Amino acid sequence: MSGLLSGDAQAIAGAVGLVANGVTSWSLWVLYNTGCGLPPGPGGSLGALEGVSYLVVTAFVVAATAKKIKTGSGLPAGPGGVLGGAEGISFLVALIGLGVLANQVLHFGYVPNAIPTEGGKCY
Repeated sequence: MSGLLSGDAQAIAGAVGLVANGVTSWSLWVLYNTGCGLPPGPGGSLGALEGVSYLVVTAFVVAATAKKIKTGSGLPAGPGGVLGGAEGISFLVALIGLGVLANQVLHFGYVPNAIPTEGGKCY
């Protein structure tokens, strides 16, 4: 086979989206409770996974919103509904993220840097 079938690509994208939503949710929970995101981890790998996950969730929200504006419907459901599920959960996680952002500013008074800096409040 020379390339992925459409269904395969949708299933992979949906699975990546679901994993990214899990990591982002974990990060938001830690941020809500501690005022800082996930620790960097070995060689910064956990921090990198956290950053990429936020980007993937954002990409799902932007792509689905753009498609909805252009066509009137969001992303296709994909095989087993995995792509549509990742889309829906991404919107939910983004909404929760806005709530955590408001909590962060009100209770902690700052938003942590995306990349840790020397002398910063987190890591």
